[in-house]
Amino acid sequence: MRALEQRNDATPAAETDQAVLSVHGISKTFGSVAAVRELSFEAYSGEIIGLLGPNGAGKTTAMRVLSTLLRPTQGSFSLDGIPHTRSVEIRQRLGVLPESSGFPKHWRGVEYIRYYARLYRYSSSEANKVAARLLSEVERFGRAKDRIGTYSRGMRQRLGVARALVNIPRVIFLDEPTLGLDPAGQRQMLALIKDVAGRRGSTVLLGTHFLDEVEESCSRIIILNHGRVIAEGLIADIKRKAAPTSLRVRVAPDRRETALTAIEQAPGVTAAHSVDGKADVFTATFDAAWLGEHGDAGMNSAIRALTDANVPVLSFELEGGRLSDAFLALTKEDSE
Repeated sequence: MRALEQRNDATPAAETDQAVLSVHGISKTFGSVAAVRELSFEAYSGEIIGLLGPNGAGKTTAMRVLSTLLRPTQGSFSLDGIPHTRSVEIRQRLGVLPESSGFPKHWRGVEYIRYYARLYRYSSSEANKVAARLLSEVERFGRAKDRIGTYSRGMRQRLGVARALVNIPRVIFLDEPTLGLDPAGQRQMLALIKDVAGRRGSTVLLGTHFLDEVEESCSRIIILNHGRVIAEGLIADIKRKAAPTSLRVRVAPDRRETALTAIEQAPGVTAAHSVDGKADVFTATFDAAWLGEHGDAGMNSAIRALTDANVPVLSFELEGGRLSDAFLALTKEDSE
């Protein structure tokens, strides 16, 4: 009996409400350099967790430790209850797409996937079926019999995902999977990642620099800086760390003075001024504590003040409150 068949007899973590991946105080040092410091989190079946951070933050090192390529200097982790010291068993349950994947250019796509299936002890006939099925699943891969050297980067990335799925993994590590892809390729890759988590129930740890991808596909995020976790949680909660504190409005130029007076007197507004010398555009800055007390409705006070003063609002937009704002604010604070 293949090792994969033995593993599939186990009760899925989703049915037991137990974490698939449990990480406790993982640290990794190289001499005097601490690449990862006391990383702790839990991940559950079907989750897509974004692992974010500036260059050199420790994302790739963390993935290499958790995929057993590197030994942790301190701490421990387990996958499906298997301790990290039993690396062979853990690797049977992992799928990995590294940032720089090496592909044998003279091989055909189907040969490549079939080779990895055989490594996981599929019989020859099973390996053929697995290769055909996986290559069909990764965006209707139409060039399975062509040589990999003729593939575009997007095709090679999808081939890499197919390879990562050969062993029916419980956890998949994807390091910059959309790097170098055009917008269409990025969307296809994200759709594939969401399908892997949703339909297969695999836990996905997604390392990326592209915050819009995180907002589109991830349920939770972990932000690293200098090897430390500086923020972790739901995307909505992280975004609140950079909640909007200002409002930009555009009014008719002939109502400038009336608009400015009305905005300055609005509840919660600490300052108001024109933008770039324009007579019709103003920015109202709010007291953060006041906004915290009044919630999302707090911003409406400036709009209401303009309406009460009979000043038509031609347009308005909130400034701040995006994931990119929170990311920049958190990493800047941590570096100061």
